[in-house]
Amino acid sequence: VLRPDLPPWGEHKPSVNHLFTSAAEAFGSRAMGVILTGMGDDGALGLKAIRDRGGFTIAQNKDTSMIYGMPKRAIDIGAALRTLPL
Repeated sequence: VLRPDLPPWGEHKPSVNHLFTSAAEAFGSRAMGVILTGMGDDGALGLKAIRDRGGFTIAQNKDTSMIYGMPKRAIDIGAALRTLPL
């Protein structure tokens, strides 16, 4: 659930980290998160929250990403259970 009342996460508002963290808290192992091409690292920590609660997580691979920042960060911190092409 996107909540406009939440403060920015880093420089991001709305923040994918807030969205994914909320999904992890609400749905636990039933949550699924997918992070696609993008600049920066928004979403990586939230994706990790989903994975830490047993949810299924995917990051887009380098070869099909226009900008590999967001998926790379998720992969680097162990947030992605699978790395797949678009």
